[in-house]
Amino acid sequence: MDVLVQLEQRLDSLAPAERKLARAILADPEIVVTSTIAELAQRCATSQATVVRFCRAAGFEGYKTFRLALASARSREAGALSYLRVSDAEIAADDDVPSLVAKVAYQQMRAIEETAQQLDAAALDEVARALSTAERVEIYGGGSSALAAADLHQKLTRLDIASNCFADPHLALTAAGLANEARAAVAFSHSGRTQETVAFLAAARRSGGTTVAVTNAPSAPVARAAQILLLTHAREPERRSGAIASRMAQLAVVDYLVVRMLQADVEHLAGPLHRTREAVRALQVDS
Repeated sequence: MDVLVQLEQRLDSLAPAERKLARAILADPEIVVTSTIAELAQRCATSQATVVRFCRAAGFEGYKTFRLALASARSREAGALSYLRVSDAEIAADDDVPSLVAKVAYQQMRAIEETAQQLDAAALDEVARALSTAERVEIYGGGSSALAAADLHQKLTRLDIASNCFADPHLALTAAGLANEARAAVAFSHSGRTQETVAFLAAARRSGGTTVAVTNAPSAPVARAAQILLLTHAREPERRSGAIASRMAQLAVVDYLVVRMLQADVEHLAGPLHRTREAVRALQVDS
């Protein structure tokens, strides 16, 4: 996994001093590659002991292994960027169109690849079974996560699985309050801290529904509210006009999930797919 994605995912579990150090590294990863432990501590106005504790909390034996892992990740990134003929992944105001397109493509490809590599196969199977057998599936995502929520709703409709996708958080909470053991609730949140999304999933769980979170933050509140967790692995660039990597990672998870559902019960689900395809064919304009 990308070390920086791993670091972002552990932010909520870090102590305040370690979190401050993590944010400094996320803002400028090169300070690790070019600094000794003493230099890093000085540059970040902290102690060497804090740096060591931070490295261990981030999943590394010490500063040396963390620094090597980060340098290796940066080297792999440089190779991928070189293939796309750009020098870095951050979008700059003076980028020409080919550079801009290459950088956005890189961010999207990296998010999809790392999400695929790190996805919990057992969790995916568990969610596929839960949605396939649910009386109804309630789905919610705020902001850009609403796009992934709508995509899942559209795909479940094509499989003849009853589902709702809510734009209004009050309606989402109403549906979550009516959940029961026969229903499932799926929430999308990249940060895992969107208040209404957490409330939706928590309400569904209290009502007895099967709860699923699709998030980038395994220790965030939305993850704690879920019974089953599907993790994305995406790091957004510093300069962006909206979700880029996170949106692609969430949409990829929806595709993995729905294809797995179809694969597990193709005899039953192929029929609805065919009928819905035929139903919309009348809307296609003849050439």
